[in-house]
Amino acid sequence: MTMFDFSCNEEACDLPDWFVPLAFNGKRHNEKIEGSNSDTHTWRMKDRMKTVSVALVLCLNVGVDPPDIIKTQPCARLECWIDPLSLVPQKALDSIAAALQKQYEKWQPRARYKHSLDPTVDEVKRLCTSLRRNAKDERVLFHYNGHGVPKPTANGEIWVFNKTYTQYIPLSIYDLQQWMGAPSIYVYDCSCAGLIVDSFEVFAKQHEREFELLINNSKTPYDGPPLPSYSSCIQLAACSATQILPMNPDLPADLFTSCLTTPVNIALKWFVLQSKNKLLPDITMDLIDQIPGQVSDRRTMLGELNWIFTAITDTIAWNVLPKETFQRLFRQDLLVASLFRNFLLAERIMRYYNCTPVSSPPLPSTYHHPMWQAWDLAVDLCLAQLPDILKDPLHVNYSYSPFFSEQLTAFQVWLSSVHNHNSVPEQLPIVLQVLLSQVHRLRALELLGRFLDLGPWAVNLALSVGIFPYVLKLLQSSARELRPLLVFIWAKVLAVDCTCQSELVRDGGFKYFLGVL
Repeated sequence: MTMFDFSCNEEACDLPDWFVPLAFNGKRHNEKIEGSNSDTHTWRMKDRMKTVSVALVLCLNVGVDPPDIIKTQPCARLECWIDPLSLVPQKALDSIAAALQKQYEKWQPRARYKHSLDPTVDEVKRLCTSLRRNAKDERVLFHYNGHGVPKPTANGEIWVFNKTYTQYIPLSIYDLQQWMGAPSIYVYDCSCAGLIVDSFEVFAKQHEREFELLINNSKTPYDGPPLPSYSSCIQLAACSATQILPMNPDLPADLFTSCLTTPVNIALKWFVLQSKNKLLPDITMDLIDQIPGQVSDRRTMLGELNWIFTAITDTIAWNVLPKETFQRLFRQDLLVASLFRNFLLAERIMRYYNCTPVSSPPLPSTYHHPMWQAWDLAVDLCLAQLPDILKDPLHVNYSYSPFFSEQLTAFQVWLSSVHNHNSVPEQLPIVLQVLLSQVHRLRALELLGRFLDLGPWAVNLALSVGIFPYVLKLLQSSARELRPLLVFIWAKVLAVDCTCQSELVRDGGFKYFLGVL
């Protein structure tokens, strides 16, 4: 049978009935009609919280080495970048505690900080119970530096002192759990710190069993407070149960704490220490302390390096962790998110010195992630400018890193080659970081719009990584060139998650769209 060639000027009425094109015969007309099968909106944190109290417990006993660790000579000495032997012991202890508080305050300035220096068991108890009472249902952080006491025991004990400092006194993790309650986060900077994590989990289960027995054996219905969820507490430990902290004299003694609280500083100094980086022979450890700028100012070298570090560690976590774990550790609490981003750096640096940091919940290994190579390149390009800038700061300007521009290009390449939603762009968290920059914002919004246009799965993915507060804040911008992009992006977001309407009404964001109309 010969197929007819239907030209535009041919009358359909002149065709035999069986050759007349069928109307309403497209796929969308023949498909079975089903209700919307939208994904559950898990990107919103139902139990967002903050760390409101911090206990800094330092057992340093300056000038006296613990009996079970033989230190090398020379040995790592710096605590919070202070040499304790350069001051009288009590002055050194006070200075280190004050410096540690300042380091934490960069990440959580509004928390309530309390020191317990070379304490007794009773002093630790009073401190922890007081902070828990004031924190109520919010999170409390317990930071333990045990560099001046013996290693933790296999029975689940850490060490403090008696009142006259003539004996080391054991403090049971079982008791510490009760005093701290939940939710809590613990940081252990001492040798064999993994023992504490193991003991903590054992005691958490013991508390649960004892609570069940109490209820079951009670003759009357139990109407007391519920058992704190000890098993959900977060722990960060400097090394595994059998490892000793590094003693390299080029490193600080509190290397783990340095990674958690001053990540860019220790990352740059560790970069300089690496023998493979001899392409920059003029860069010394002393020059690192002279890098111009502030961590909070992204227009300076130090600020941009901190911004790049945040983007990279966030990206590594988002690509490696299950989405629920990422939401809990990196989006629920600002201080916890900062500590876990910095923990990724601690794993990278401390593994180099045969120490494996431990966390609970445990994280997959990330020290070999390819994004670390992007960090090394960014550091290399920035530090190459440092000698000239320091020699003539008035006439030599800092050239911004190409890192974010290159990552946007990588995202653009991904968009041009994507074929299905099983492929996930690893640069997505970086794209959201770039929305903070006026230089790259227009391009980032354009690429983000193209990504959201791929379908509801892309919108949910962007929401899970944290797009919402960024695009909500951008509604305050008066830039006309952003209007069509923001309208398109918000249309995609609202089409997938209509609950976002409430923020538009509450914050007055809907007025932005009225202005466009």
